[in-house]
Amino acid sequence: MMLDQATNLIDSATFRRVLGHYPTGVCVVTARSDGGEQFGMVVGSFTSASLDPPLVAFLPDKNSRSWKQLEGVGRFCVNILADDQIDLCRAFSAKEGDKFAGISHRISDNGSPVLDGVLAWIDCNLHAVHDAGDHWFVLGHVQALEVDRPGEPLLFLRGGYGSFSAPQATC
Repeated sequence: MMLDQATNLIDSATFRRVLGHYPTGVCVVTARSDGGEQFGMVVGSFTSASLDPPLVAFLPDKNSRSWKQLEGVGRFCVNILADDQIDLCRAFSAKEGDKFAGISHRISDNGSPVLDGVLAWIDCNLHAVHDAGDHWFVLGHVQALEVDRPGEPLLFLRGGYGSFSAPQATC
């Protein structure tokens, strides 16, 4: 019960403000139904989860209509945005309309949209969905992945978007 007591002491604004100091990459998760309907959503909570088997994860909000559409397809592609792709971020952040209108893309061998010009993409089958508070913890089993071009990732930090220059030294 100690966790429940601590959770009640932290308000969401403080939680968001403090964690906003940690940069996150920006991805667009896409899917295409067997009938050809396409779905997409922006996520900033993407990570690798396992090497064996190859699993990745992201955490969509439980109230996300886009996630409900994506989940029903059973497969998805994570498109890692470059720092010059804020336009794609805006397009896929929209609540209404055709998010793919005017967006150049191709369909992967697994049936998911791969957005043209992204840094890299990871094509997955839905592996598992777990409860994570007000979000879902989604695991994808990687079917294919590739780096499409060199560049720097689009990052979200302290409420804004920007880029990162590769470090000169490693830890």
